[in-house]
Amino acid sequence: MAVITNDWLPAIDAEFRKPYYAQLYKFIREEYNTRKIFPPADDIFNAFHLTPLSQVKVLILGQDPYHNDGQAHGLCFSVKPEVDIPPSLENIYKELKEDLGCYIPNNGYLVKWARQGVLMLNTVLTVRAHQANSHQGQGWEQFTDAIIHTVNQVDRPIVYLLWGRPAQSKIPMLTNPKHLILKAPHPSPLSAYRGFFGCKHFSQTNDFLKANGMEPVDWQIENI
Repeated sequence: MAVITNDWLPAIDAEFRKPYYAQLYKFIREEYNTRKIFPPADDIFNAFHLTPLSQVKVLILGQDPYHNDGQAHGLCFSVKPEVDIPPSLENIYKELKEDLGCYIPNNGYLVKWARQGVLMLNTVLTVRAHQANSHQGQGWEQFTDAIIHTVNQVDRPIVYLLWGRPAQSKIPMLTNPKHLILKAPHPSPLSAYRGFFGCKHFSQTNDFLKANGMEPVDWQIENI
């Protein structure tokens, strides 16, 4: 695993010394040594490398990484540039087009969002190849809850985009009155038509940021 070295480290350093994390680390190391695991080990903490705590203004919460070859690279919903756009991300792009007029790009590489302060966090950070949710219950949830708790304590406006019930289960942790919580069904093909389409979360996010004197997010992912 690539070590976290930016301002996340002092904020969450205590987690790395807790018993659960020692067990998680042992489990993850064994998994990478004996099985095919995604994302590549050096990409596990990409969300933190690309979005320092001091820059977080939006948090998008996913579940676990994509589990097919070459997709996951440490940001929820994002895939590497040469990989087909997954169905949930296709629906995110459709909503962006409807909401803000963004064109639908030819790739699913969302690093541009991360570099603008969009923390793209999965609740579980690793997965076995072709086995969804295979690393649930091993300790990642406790680690990412600590991340959410840390963001909740930040004394500036932040927007949470919580799509689907698992993401919305974190709402009791979100107690900061300066923050905005936006909820919708998950953008997957199974549920997008139940209210993700038309949620206008992207324009609502930017309106909130601008109203609080902050730079809005440029959500347009360009063609490659």
